[in-house]
Amino acid sequence: MRLRIPLLLLCSPFLACALEIPQLGPDSRPQTGVPQGEVTKKAFSESRIFAGTSRDYWVYVPKQYTADKPANLIVFQDGGGYVKADGSSRATVVLDNLIEKGELPVTVAVFVSPGTIPGSKPGAATRSNRSFEYDSMGDRYTRFLAEELLPEALSGLNITQDPAGRCVVGSSSGGICAFTVAWERPDLFGRVLSSIGSFTNIRGGFVYPALVRKTKAAPKPLRVWMQEGESDVNNLFGHWPLANQDMAAALQFAGYEHHLEMTGGGHSGQAAGALLPDALRWLFAAAKP
Repeated sequence: MRLRIPLLLLCSPFLACALEIPQLGPDSRPQTGVPQGEVTKKAFSESRIFAGTSRDYWVYVPKQYTADKPANLIVFQDGGGYVKADGSSRATVVLDNLIEKGELPVTVAVFVSPGTIPGSKPGAATRSNRSFEYDSMGDRYTRFLAEELLPEALSGLNITQDPAGRCVVGSSSGGICAFTVAWERPDLFGRVLSSIGSFTNIRGGFVYPALVRKTKAAPKPLRVWMQEGESDVNNLFGHWPLANQDMAAALQFAGYEHHLEMTGGGHSGQAAGALLPDALRWLFAAAKP
């Protein structure tokens, strides 16, 4: 377990400490000779749990996938950003590179966009359902994934049922959503990647540190990787850097295997994208004895 924070004792008394903002490295760029996985875009609009919503999703299947061996699974919230080839995360490029190098098991990924609801009147704007889906406590979004979207998205694919091989990922509201999914169903997802997670009082998520601490006698089987920017938001809903540090402290207290990477920058996907290869390597590394 590792918590990186600014060490004021190492700074000049005349200068303020500032953490670096990580930059994209070789694992986030296409490499010669590395086979590219297949990405298929689809749409889903038949939800009962989030009635009236529609959304796009993408399924990534690596070239190394074979139906005779179960693949690992990663589910990305705000999937359109993560799947974008020239975006801040370039997740499919990262997966191609790590799988080819043997640093990540053969892994299928599903990139899910938040739902949208059409306007109630002609010409009215489409309404996003993102905050309701991502920031809400409880198991509603977890059930949406488990009961509705993933059975369709993964149809015909051989996916491991071992939660240690299944990860849920998100940033900002998607970051707290990722934690909620695994918290509600650790039997389905044993790995969490939360970047600049909104563990604040948007829809009650600020209570998580207290809930985590209460599981000290029997921690849930989760491995959690977090990233937060030192200059992230401080507003009516809370202070993002303090909220993420509070989460990390709670996870440490309760005995969870976790990592918090404090970086420069604020409420941006730049640092999270650059650190995605390291995060995935850490999350899927062999469990410590």
